Amino acid sequence: MREDVCLLTAVDQAAAVRSGELSAVELVRAHLERIDRLNPAVNAIVTLTAERALAEAKAADERVARGERPGPLHGLPVAHKDLHLTAGIRTTFGSPVFADHVPGHDDLVVERLRAAGAITIGKTNTPEFGAGSHTFNPVFGVTRNPYDRTRTAGGSSGGAAAALACCLQPIADGSDMGGSLRNPASFCNVVGLRPSPGRVPSWPSPLGFSRLGVQGPMARTVEDTALALSVLAGPDDRSPIALGEPGSTFRPPLGRDLTGLRVAWSPDLGGRVAVEPEVLEVLTPAVKVFEDLGCAVAEDCPDFTGADEVFRTLRAWQFAHAHGALVDTRPEEVKPSLRHNVEQGRALSGSDVARAEALATELYHRIREFFTRYDVLLLPVCQVLPFDVSLEYPRVVAGVEQPDYLGWMGACYLVSAAGTPALSVPAGFTASGLPVGLQIVGPHRADLRVLQAGHAFEQATGYGRRRPDLTDRTQPRESPL
Repeated sequence: MREDVCLLTAVDQAAAVRSGELSAVELVRAHLERIDRLNPAVNAIVTLTAERALAEAKAADERVARGERPGPLHGLPVAHKDLHLTAGIRTTFGSPVFADHVPGHDDLVVERLRAAGAITIGKTNTPEFGAGSHTFNPVFGVTRNPYDRTRTAGGSSGGAAAALACCLQPIADGSDMGGSLRNPASFCNVVGLRPSPGRVPSWPSPLGFSRLGVQGPMARTVEDTALALSVLAGPDDRSPIALGEPGSTFRPPLGRDLTGLRVAWSPDLGGRVAVEPEVLEVLTPAVKVFEDLGCAVAEDCPDFTGADEVFRTLRAWQFAHAHGALVDTRPEEVKPSLRHNVEQGRALSGSDVARAEALATELYHRIREFFTRYDVLLLPVCQVLPFDVSLEYPRVVAGVEQPDYLGWMGACYLVSAAGTPALSVPAGFTASGLPVGLQIVGPHRADLRVLQAGHAFEQATGYGRRRPDLTDRTQPRESPL
């Protein structure tokens, strides 16, 4: 089977399998051959289940031959984020404590992808417990950026983003608390959607009412991302915040005339975040594309007062709940930044958490009012370019010292605190060839509008069609991380 089928969009791959032009076995085998050839250079897929995947693909082909109707993802190979539970397949969370952990059931996102016909081929790399937006851990090491392997692929869905950029899989699942779907998408020139809380239900989840962390899709195109969302979205009574709209709402095509769309552009969230000049050099002309599409564009920004406190307080509180026992019993096996997060959470009072919830409510209403005047908001995804893999995080952004390893991610995590859907879409490259993503934010629960705006931008620019050159087999220097 020709390996170039891996370069097709997910929509086209699925259509080829449904039509009989390709079998599921042929498609999976082509991706496994590409993984074998290219994955060692980037370390995106860290657990591979090749024999199981081929057996699943063969069984899928046999079901179709018997006359069963194929699902929308029939035959598409998917490696799941190593934070997501996979029955019978090692799930490590990037932690040595769980290096040999094999769950007995699937997370709901994995369950839904598989029910739609996707074939599990393995797991993608993530930072330890998904903490931080640079993908490295003591179990599998660092994931490298396909466009420059001396630099980070971002995180925490960094393995997924790098695998997509290298065409090792057509779609991916990920998760996002402070930017973990959006940051790596921007760094790797792919698409990542942080859906509205409840759009993609989470189960099992010990904090089922939490709105801060969400699961969602990634892909190489906006329509492929929407295809994945159409499977992942929809109600489930195991999630107390699940939204009721069916996933079919998001099924491609996404074409929409944007004439008259009211667009706000904020290069730095009203001065709340520092952004490297090279990032803005790419994004500023990209914004004009919306004017050319007939949109009314104005520089404006919602009032994000309190958003930083909301995010940091609720995140620390959740980390203390989720990881406190492990820090107590095996502190030497938990990275320092994670231990610090737990300590911060334990120092909070009930009044601190209540204040954060009150601020979140006030923020919700300011954002709601802002979107009575605008239809979408544009801003940077990342405040920096992909940085050196030897760094845990950038300590200075545009000459401004960052307080900690969260500081450089404000353009994403302030949006997380607001609870709105947000899309990272490829927006161009620097002179040195590094990708830059544009963040498109919509009103609460307006996921379809965000996807439609991103699709129109993508079709007008074509930046996402530029794939990395992986012909250089020179091994980059080792990272000290």
